[in-house]
Amino acid sequence: MTDPNNKTVLITGAGGGFGRHMVRQFRAAGAKLILTDISNEALRDGEKDTGDDLLAAIVADLTTEEGCDTVVSACESQGVIPDILVNNAGIAAAGRFDHVPRHRWEAVLQLNLLAPMRLCERLLPWMIERGSGHIVNISSIAGWAGGHGLSSYCAAKFGLRGFGEALAADLEDTGVHVTNVYPCFSRTPILDSPQYGFEQARLVPDYLVSEPSHVVEKIIAGVQRNKLHVFPDKHARRIYYLTRFVPWLIPILSRRVQAESIEAAQDR
Repeated sequence: MTDPNNKTVLITGAGGGFGRHMVRQFRAAGAKLILTDISNEALRDGEKDTGDDLLAAIVADLTTEEGCDTVVSACESQGVIPDILVNNAGIAAAGRFDHVPRHRWEAVLQLNLLAPMRLCERLLPWMIERGSGHIVNISSIAGWAGGHGLSSYCAAKFGLRGFGEALAADLEDTGVHVTNVYPCFSRTPILDSPQYGFEQARLVPDYLVSEPSHVVEKIIAGVQRNKLHVFPDKHARRIYYLTRFVPWLIPILSRRVQAESIEAAQDR
């Protein structure tokens, strides 16, 4: 069991939709916090609910190697090694792959996949030496089923899922645990990600959208139980079972959701 009480938790993307709820709920669980995001403005959103439990707030662009180094160096200078690393920061882009600008899909891969790997590369040796730690990767149900117009996002989330699974095997008997999380759509700013090349705009139907506070509750419960895979909402769980037992149904449902997404945007 990983108990967040009196543990140091490093949260990337701390000012985002999931990040703000992570700050509140990990704090309520008794954790001390290290927060990072891309700007002071984003960090201020994450810092609103903190007090003496905030150990550091670090502005860093995690799409770059230098940004990841900035976070680790700040931890070193504070003499603080995270007990729990939450790889939460993420962005998306929607559109057929050849319509999405290269700088955008490369940024998706850098932030969603390479940043967690870079942070783990630097922080894991300390966790292993200490004999305890926990890595939390916020993947997506898009890491289990490819979605229309989400090529780069799915590539990153499939990769993060595989990284987490293999990492868990590597870390067996070290005292360091891994939890991968696979939410479906949730009410966060990522729903407003840029769209490229669509003749008609898309909007995720409301019935598919979960509340981020509920997702974060499931994340923390999964961490406490040292679960490797966490499906924090009913749609994520359904899609997971469909991919396992009736994968032929996924493209049919995907086309249905695309039609509903266009209709939802038109009715907005």
